[in-house]
Amino acid sequence: MYPQSLSPVQQVDLAFYVIFGVSAVMLLGITATMLWFVWRYDHRRNPVATEIPGSVLAETAWTLIPTLIVMALFYYGWAGYKALRTVPADALEVGVKARMWSWIFEYPNGKRSSVLYVPAGKPVKLDMTSVDVIHSLYIPAFRIKMDTVPGMQTYAWFKTDGPGEFDILCAEYCGLKHANMLSVVKAVEPDEFRKWLESSEAPGGKGRALLDAYGCISCHSLDGSPGPGTTFKGLYGAERVVVLGDGSKRKIIVDEAYLRRALKDPNAELVEGFEPIMPSTEGVVPEQDFEDMIAWFMHGNGLTREEGRRLMEQEGCLSCHSTDGSVVAGPTFKNLWGSEVDVLVDGVPKRVKVDADYVRESIVAPQKKLSKGWDPLMPGYDSFTPEQMEAMMDYMRSLSGTPEKAPADASSPGLHGGTSPAGKTQ
Repeated sequence: MYPQSLSPVQQVDLAFYVIFGVSAVMLLGITATMLWFVWRYDHRRNPVATEIPGSVLAETAWTLIPTLIVMALFYYGWAGYKALRTVPADALEVGVKARMWSWIFEYPNGKRSSVLYVPAGKPVKLDMTSVDVIHSLYIPAFRIKMDTVPGMQTYAWFKTDGPGEFDILCAEYCGLKHANMLSVVKAVEPDEFRKWLESSEAPGGKGRALLDAYGCISCHSLDGSPGPGTTFKGLYGAERVVVLGDGSKRKIIVDEAYLRRALKDPNAELVEGFEPIMPSTEGVVPEQDFEDMIAWFMHGNGLTREEGRRLMEQEGCLSCHSTDGSVVAGPTFKNLWGSEVDVLVDGVPKRVKVDADYVRESIVAPQKKLSKGWDPLMPGYDSFTPEQMEAMMDYMRSLSGTPEKAPADASSPGLHGGTSPAGKTQ
């Protein structure tokens, strides 16, 4: 038996015990009466049918007793219902948004979590709704089972009698991953809850926590294992085949632009082999949360791409390379990532793709694959840490709006060379 909260659980359990007790007594009484009639009116003991005259007492009893039983059951049921619906004035209010297939809990200070953290011993009111279909919040430990309905606000409340962890399930079939719509109530000491509520840190970083809070992890794995959606492992920068709305297919590289489109209109460019079941984040995920999630995909909660931009500015990269397509002293970073460029390797022309390996090599040893049309004036940088290198590349990726392969005759500039007139330096 689960640990019980004080009033609502006891009232609900009392109603259950009364109903169960009355049902057991009625079952035993009816069974005993049936067996007595079978014995008493056996054809050997009663060969001739006996006429039993009417009885006012019996008719009164079988009318009055069921009425009293029903009234008693109603009383205890109503007492349990009132206990569940009468919220104490000092209850902590937590917003609950249900969606396929996750629970999002939002606290008064705006903090969100996929786990319902509560202070032990304090009443908690859950203000619930759904953003897609009907779900049902079910917490067996507290006898709560309340539907969450799109466009409607419902509520329930409970109070734990001590620290502990209690299961949360969805009790209304809501689609393919209904069985995975799970969470827990974590009741902690009031001081510990206060520290958690006021903290801004989250395991794995804010972007990772938001993906969990908005239910992304329930369909998209982080370790490469299969699921209803494509895994997030190694997703950013990967090549994927997508199916367009007209049924045609094309190859794309998962860059920032694609991620933004995929989150806001997930079925317009559907990764081949997956069903169009993902709901849009439009109007559901606040803009700042959206940006934090995009940033997580791009840098995996390492340094942010803003840090990459700061490093490039600090090291003088942005003094020579523009980010808007204009030519300064070196080729622009705009639309550079994923393009193909002409380089000279030991004086021999060669065409290479601007990817992570090429960019790393170009930063450390820029003269090794010198882009045609630019003077070899860029110095090498070998003091960056791997994290700093990744941050700068994340920033460069974010500036590429056309990740697909450039045409053979495209004049895409390289990192340290391109279509600028010969003689231009970096």
